[in-house]
Amino acid sequence: MSTHVEREWLTMQKMVGIYCADHHGGGEGALCDECAMFLDYAEIRLEKCPYGEDKPTCSNCPIHCYKPAQREQVKRIMRYSGPRMLLRHPWLAITHKLDGLRKARHPKELTREQRLKSHDD
Repeated sequence: MSTHVEREWLTMQKMVGIYCADHHGGGEGALCDECAMFLDYAEIRLEKCPYGEDKPTCSNCPIHCYKPAQREQVKRIMRYSGPRMLLRHPWLAITHKLDGLRKARHPKELTREQRLKSHDD
C-alpha cells in the first residue's frame, strides 16, 4: 500500500475501533466479530481501489465500491467516530479532512498513462 492509502487504512482502523469500543464493548485491539468482519471487507475494498495513490475520501468518490449494507455501516461508523477522532487521533482526523478537499475524477476519465502511473506509485 502507498503512504496515502496506508494513512487511509489507519484512519479506518481507528474509527472502527472507537465505534466498536463504544457500541459493542470492543476496542481498537479487540474488535467484536461484526466490526472485525467489516474492517476485513474495508481493507479489501481499499486495496482494490482503482484510484491507487490518488484515492479520494469515500464521501467524495464517484465510484461506490461498498455493497449497500456495508455502505450504511461505514456511514454509521464515520458519523459516530468522526467527531471523536479529533480528540483521540487529531493528526489522522485533520489529514482525512484535508484529503476530503481533493477533487476526484472518475478513473474512466483518466488516460491510460495516468491510470498506470497512479498504480505504480
